Amino acid sequence: MSRTDIVREIRRATRRKLSAEEKVRIVLEGLEERSPSASIGHKNPWV
Repeated sequence: MSRTDIVREIRRATRRKLSAEEKVRIVLEGLEERSPSASIGHKNPWV
């Protein structure tokens, strides 16, 4: 086994397992950060 194979195996074994709900939450948080209306809301809370 090469070094890269060992590193890949370790990463595979220690990779975090996310539930469907956690995946959706992460995606929605990312979309909120990119949304132009989100940035407007932070500048002007009345919009």
